[in-house]
Amino acid sequence: MRTGLYFGSFNPFHKGHLAIANYIVDFTEVDEIWFVVSPQNPLKDKDSLAPDHHRLEMVKRAIPFNENRMMVCDIEMSMPRPSYTVDTIKELKIKYPNRTFYIILGSDSMDSITKWKDYDDLLYNNKILIYPREGSNTDELTKKYPIKIINAPLVNYSSTQIRQLIMDGENVQCYLPEYILEYINDLGLYRTKP
Repeated sequence: MRTGLYFGSFNPFHKGHLAIANYIVDFTEVDEIWFVVSPQNPLKDKDSLAPDHHRLEMVKRAIPFNENRMMVCDIEMSMPRPSYTVDTIKELKIKYPNRTFYIILGSDSMDSITKWKDYDDLLYNNKILIYPREGSNTDELTKKYPIKIINAPLVNYSSTQIRQLIMDGENVQCYLPEYILEYINDLGLYRTKP
């Protein structure tokens, strides 16, 4: 089984995440996607994070009920924090030796890859799929690293922008799956500055 690991804070999970995941399972060699919800990215501000259980729940709610090629992976919730992708992938390879894992990253993540823990190990000992993000030169990335660029849809909005829109009282219906929007509204998530 070829399993794509889509790492992220998913703070919140949005339609762009789902569009990219759908593209990957439909048009690449990957058979399934695991959304690996990260409790704390060492390169991001943790104060803006919704609690772990809320982000896990949002991802669960976003996966279509009849989609058996996608699931939530909470492995990082029980690992030391901050979480490092290289440690998570090692843990998953031990736990699931019969799976081939593909790490899925946005091209913008590659801008800071040299700051990641053991990034050489991560890049040169794993299969890496990169989806395009605005402002990244994917041609340069393929010259520099052993990665595969996929032609997934270009998503020109982010969770950060969505949180700001919610805080400003703007309508974010076009960015979020219906069940996520209901969940955020019911709990009042992202309404105030962290």
